[in-house]
Amino acid sequence: MGAVVRVYVSVDMEGVTGLTDPEEMRAGGRGYERGCELMTADANAAVQGAFDAGAEAVCVNDAHSSTKNLRIDLLDPRATLIRGPGKPLRMGQGLDPGHRAACFVGYHARAGVEHGVLNHTWMGKEIQNLYLNGEVCGETRLVASFAGSLGVPVALVTGDEAVCEEARELLGDVETVAVKKGINKFSAELLPPSVAQARIREATVRALGRLADFRPYAAEPPFTLGIEWNSTAIAAGCAIIPGVRSVGPRHTEFTTDDFAQIMGMMGLLATIGGQIACDSGVYG
Repeated sequence: MGAVVRVYVSVDMEGVTGLTDPEEMRAGGRGYERGCELMTADANAAVQGAFDAGAEAVCVNDAHSSTKNLRIDLLDPRATLIRGPGKPLRMGQGLDPGHRAACFVGYHARAGVEHGVLNHTWMGKEIQNLYLNGEVCGETRLVASFAGSLGVPVALVTGDEAVCEEARELLGDVETVAVKKGINKFSAELLPPSVAQARIREATVRALGRLADFRPYAAEPPFTLGIEWNSTAIAAGCAIIPGVRSVGPRHTEFTTDDFAQIMGMMGLLATIGGQIACDSGVYG
């Protein structure tokens, strides 16, 4: 592994081994506690693979919803964990140019992808489509673009088959692990956890052993974040923010030369959108 010292792991939950039910990913929901254990086990598989490949430090970022899902008491003690809401860089919090590689664990397909288990983009239903510089964008592309802006390549993506296909189309010959095959949005054919996690560990070792094959994914500045909301009310509320412009009844855009601002604005707009949607009842 040579000069590789630090590895970054961003962990979402919809693509975690064994999970198909939104209740399993929502605090207080049926099966949530077990979901957190499975999420931590997938993260640990990547952490173990990184250290097996010679990493000296691994930073894990809890990137799902409240970002208070990973079990610190069950996490590999060689890793550190970033958790808790309000993180300015959200799914990319903690990532910096000193990392030699980024790994995305438990990721899912973007909104509208057929057979994508729990497919969505950033929010469960409020965002119809997300665009980066005019091209449709899922969370994999968004966070990979942030990593790329820092000069960090993505080496590994795990989740369902659909997100693995999305990652290869976007990033090329990146290492992927499909831990489940979607039947529809809420059902899938699953690998047993022991099998899936062994594959994640092995793929992480392979990925970090061939870092010369990967290049940072770099979008071209200026960066324009476009959001097609499912509600005119959300679009109108978000367009009030200085720098955010309305480009249609349900569309907003934000442009900057700093991709960190894209990450921060994405989180801010989602917070506003969620609040408006939750307060608007059945007509939201």
